[in-house]
Amino acid sequence: MNPENISSSPSRWSLDDLFSSADSPEMEKAFKQAEALVADFEKKRSLLKEDISLQDFLSIIKDLETITRQITLVNDYAELWFTEDTQNQQAQSLAARAEQFAAEQSNKILFFNLWWKSISDETAQRLMKDAGDYRYWLEEIRHFKDYTLSEPEEKVINIKDLTGFSAFIRLYDSITNRYTFKIKVGGDEKDMTRGELMSLVRQSDSDLRAAAYQKLYQVYGEQGSILGQIYQTIIRDWHNENINLRGYKSPISARNLANDIPDEVVDTLLDVCKKNATIFQRFFRLKASWLGVDQIRRYDVYAPVAEASKSYSFGMATEMVLDSFQEFDPRFAQLAHKVFSAHHIDSEVRKGKRVGAFCATVAPDITPWVLLNYQGKADDMATLAHELGHAIHSLLAADHSIFTQHACLPLAETASTFGEMMLIDRLLSEEKDEEVRRDLLFKQVDDAYATIMRQSFFAMFEKTAHEMTNQGASVDDLSEAYMQNLQVQFGDSLKLSDEFRWEWVSIPHFYHTPFYVYAYAFGQLLVLSLYKQFKEEGDSFKPRYIHMLSTGGSKAPMQILDEAGMNVRQPQFWQGGFDLIENMVAQLEALDK
Repeated sequence: MNPENISSSPSRWSLDDLFSSADSPEMEKAFKQAEALVADFEKKRSLLKEDISLQDFLSIIKDLETITRQITLVNDYAELWFTEDTQNQQAQSLAARAEQFAAEQSNKILFFNLWWKSISDETAQRLMKDAGDYRYWLEEIRHFKDYTLSEPEEKVINIKDLTGFSAFIRLYDSITNRYTFKIKVGGDEKDMTRGELMSLVRQSDSDLRAAAYQKLYQVYGEQGSILGQIYQTIIRDWHNENINLRGYKSPISARNLANDIPDEVVDTLLDVCKKNATIFQRFFRLKASWLGVDQIRRYDVYAPVAEASKSYSFGMATEMVLDSFQEFDPRFAQLAHKVFSAHHIDSEVRKGKRVGAFCATVAPDITPWVLLNYQGKADDMATLAHELGHAIHSLLAADHSIFTQHACLPLAETASTFGEMMLIDRLLSEEKDEEVRRDLLFKQVDDAYATIMRQSFFAMFEKTAHEMTNQGASVDDLSEAYMQNLQVQFGDSLKLSDEFRWEWVSIPHFYHTPFYVYAYAFGQLLVLSLYKQFKEEGDSFKPRYIHMLSTGGSKAPMQILDEAGMNVRQPQFWQGGFDLIENMVAQLEALDK
């Protein structure tokens, strides 16, 4: 595929499809329009009765959808602008203003959500029966009826979050995104962002890998006490609201219900992950053999097994990713191309820019935005495929409402991880350099470790951290618990250095979205099963898979999985994914003989 309108080098995105600038007349007009829409909506309150007609009910929902879209445009512009440069004080101010505004307007329209949870099951069923695409969204709201407080209490929580939960997250981001890391590379001292620093841990120079990790956790460790206290404050806030006030059974239960995944399914997933830690321990011992050492260090987990130093220009990476999508289904490549032609991708490395990568879907009728920090490695190319996979997922589900477009977190990683696997398959089929091929094969298991084992043990640590913090544990106690978590995860397969006790304060998901991380393990193991089906069935698999993605969040995740023939309630389902990983490890072990 010959991509047009695509920069051959990393570039900055445009937010013009939202607003021309933060201080444009359109921005102020958007705030006023949202206020006016909310004021009109408040007048509909008297219509909300048990005998409301279906026509009035659907009209109110459409009004609510219009309000949600209007507020989202403002809020997401502010957040995307902030991620461009987290040290930009104007962006910080607009993000805070937009967040405050969204909370205030949400409070004014909160009465609909509370009324919907309070009505009789009979009335709810009558209205949902002909609600079309809104049906699952309406069902999902009622899932929370037993955990919902009175309207005044819910309003207090919304306002409290601005100076509580949300404020501490923004404080954490502002502190950590200004970090720079001074490190010697090739005899020269360089000042690096976290993204640049972490690219070194996949380099062949073992001393450089160690130095990168040591520098990372030296910087985080120096403020570990403060960052740890921020985390503990977030934990206490989570417990106060979700356990003490709302009455959830456990801290993770609040996330599980938001994902609409039963507690027992998540427990089963994590149990199977823990039991299969030995597969990756075997892999780390194998890596030691390939690297010519008796035992690798934690610094060497992502070490390349060959001296391959191949790099890919951004233009080359884009072409390869789009070609892999084209080979699967031309529509996938066309949808991914929309992100580039809309100039909705920010791929360059800059100081102050948010580290990592994400895809942001603002509204069904707007092409998503993708952020990454591209540095030319195969891993960066895989990240490009991953985030464009998210965009494809959103665009395939663009026929749904703003309430039903997004898949729940555990299913939200499906298209992204599948996209990565398509790219890796293409690289392996075309790559002639044996060292690069070997690197790619090892990288598949490296990535399975990072996405499945590492993330599931993160979730296990979160459960421990929440329990310990609410029992009065100190920051140092959590650091010790984290080291114990790592020791169980790795066993005697590698040497674990003490500075890794501060790794937990460097994980943004712990702060931003408690218990988010198990979604990665869920999604990766799910995709292993899907990809196996694709390899076995070929073209006949594609319509079912595309239908699954096109469903977005318009059906319950368990229903979507059941329709795809996946019984995630049983340990055997998850074990099937680990069996595929074990097979990959066995193949690599055979190469070592």
